[in-house]
Amino acid sequence: MVFGHRNKCCMKKILVSGGAGFIGSHLCTRLIKDGHEVICLDNLFTGSEEDIVHLKGNPRFEFVLHDVELPYEAKVDEIYNLACPASPVHYQHDAIKTIKTSVLGAINMLGLAKKTGAKIMQASTSEIYGDPVIHPQVESYWGNVNPIGIRSDEGKRCAETLFMDYYRQNGIRIKIIRIFNTYGPRMLPDDGRVVSNFVVQALQDKDITIYGSGAQTRSFQYVDDLIEGMVRMMNTEEGFI
Repeated sequence: MVFGHRNKCCMKKILVSGGAGFIGSHLCTRLIKDGHEVICLDNLFTGSEEDIVHLKGNPRFEFVLHDVELPYEAKVDEIYNLACPASPVHYQHDAIKTIKTSVLGAINMLGLAKKTGAKIMQASTSEIYGDPVIHPQVESYWGNVNPIGIRSDEGKRCAETLFMDYYRQNGIRIKIIRIFNTYGPRMLPDDGRVVSNFVVQALQDKDITIYGSGAQTRSFQYVDDLIEGMVRMMNTEEGFI
């Protein structure tokens, strides 16, 4: 793979937690292509070194096997906090670890941002709306949540709260995005989500499973479009957006 180059004065050192996951690996690739130095932090709970093998020969890329439940020290300019199992199959496999990853991971990454003066982005989720009663969801909608249900995402909601508190109390430059259904290369075939289910069933010449009445609605985005949005969001100048 040929990587782009930027003027050294524009180069940033960027930490991506969860960088060996589906979305994280695409983000690391984009940031390296843009000429930055990247630290990919991942405990490989759902991520895979195979997803970042194409980056390992690059001198501006570093992979660190680390769990964000524990503090991490590095001098960085930006932090993308993506570390957390994303699909129901994976975040319900060990629900306690999932919420610890969301909450302790947010605390540790925000602490690093506070110490280094880094700008930081939280990868939140559409799950924070719970089982919404309006479609499409707008940011002014607070959701219809069940905090004790198996699909509750209190960890992500708490992470958003922590980000806002660090912004209000400590002036940390934060960004929060809520990611909806994303598909593309390197997504896990067994993640239980609709696109991967459809593709796997089609490849196996099986009937396509439609759950419920079939009247459900979903929004889908290709992973490259998500990465473009994330980079543009991080590059905005506002302290909070």
